Amino acid sequence: MKALHPDAKPSKIRYQVLFLIFVNVVINYMDRSNLAVAASEIDKEFGLTPVQLGLVFSAFSWTYLVFQIPGGILVNRFSPHILYAICLIGWSLATVMQGFAKGFASLFGLRMTTGMFEAPAFSINNRVVSNWFPDNERASAIAVYTSGQFLGLAFLMPVLSMIQLEVGWRGLFVVTGLIGTVWGVIWYLLYRDPLKHKAVNAAELQHIERGGGLLDKQQSEKKTAFRWKDLKIVLSYRKLWGIYIGQFAVNSTLWFFLTWFPKYLADYRGLNFIKSGYWVSVPYVAAFTGILCSGFLSDYLVKKGVSAAKARKLPIIIGLLLSAFILGANYVNMPGLIIFFMSLSFFGVGFASITWIFVSTLAPKHLINLTGGVFNFIGQLAGIIVPIVIGFLASGGSFAPALVFVAVLGLLGACSYIFLVGNVERIKIEEENE
Repeated sequence: MKALHPDAKPSKIRYQVLFLIFVNVVINYMDRSNLAVAASEIDKEFGLTPVQLGLVFSAFSWTYLVFQIPGGILVNRFSPHILYAICLIGWSLATVMQGFAKGFASLFGLRMTTGMFEAPAFSINNRVVSNWFPDNERASAIAVYTSGQFLGLAFLMPVLSMIQLEVGWRGLFVVTGLIGTVWGVIWYLLYRDPLKHKAVNAAELQHIERGGGLLDKQQSEKKTAFRWKDLKIVLSYRKLWGIYIGQFAVNSTLWFFLTWFPKYLADYRGLNFIKSGYWVSVPYVAAFTGILCSGFLSDYLVKKGVSAAKARKLPIIIGLLLSAFILGANYVNMPGLIIFFMSLSFFGVGFASITWIFVSTLAPKHLINLTGGVFNFIGQLAGIIVPIVIGFLASGGSFAPALVFVAVLGLLGACSYIFLVGNVERIKIEEENE
């Protein structure tokens, strides 16, 4: 630990680190969504059916889901300085190679490779923030870097559309992949853990540690062996299935926007390509706004005496109900009205994005991590199932059934929080007291 001068003020290096993470998240989602921008041109060149395109859209999620646990193990063993650089460069090079894909099989395989390298990213984000930020600043730090997924895409979608217009869909993958590769090198050169960072002073390190930050020390936890009966417990309670289904519903609408949305506007609603690029950005701004509004509403309700748990349940229910308004796009033809219903739906997704809090609120105390794993697993299944189902539903030439499908999932999610979750209280089992 560095020597502390009595009059020294804490440096602000942690905010520079937060900016680096924010950029990582923007690049992460840029390389998830560039396929959505390129989909129409890829479809024309390769002659893909809607079902094949749905499979390509889902390929990322197959490996992203499978490598969550191995990725978490790597995050605990290696420094973010090295591991994040490897992940960034790895998924970026896979993105570059997508520009040289020869058909369905190679594109599908490269998307799976992208998902594999991106799998540890948010676990690394969590470790970096836990190391660099005290407890009372950590929620805000998480909100800042999480907002990058929507705010970044809101500005990037028109840019990605223009890049494709200039250099084609193959050039789009090469350009976005090279950006991530260069940024991976920059991360490696700039990022260091708190105790190894040359610019951070002792006052900031003390501020972080006294506030509960972990610096670059590994958090000591009591290790317990996995037991199948614990898995049976977290799959046996109606309340927990309520949040599992709700998370699947939230992610279902999210993955529609990350995959099929640009193609829907360009090919099924007749918007020209560059114009659709600008239209696409509007719902992402709405989702970003939804995240902020959800937080403000929750805090307001708590200040008015509503329990913290219930104050977070209400935005989720409202958000999921709003997400079902995507159905309204089936009944209008004006571009502005189509985007209005799409934006209202994606605002709802942002508004419902605080679902993770119910894992720690409802799960048995000694099974919170396992509950979170099941919660995340079921939620991430939406990235596999929804793009494929949409492909089947749209194969008849009409996209209307696909929007009905997404809307029904949103309503199902809201009902799960209303009727399955019920009263917000922790599940207690006898083993917790043993």
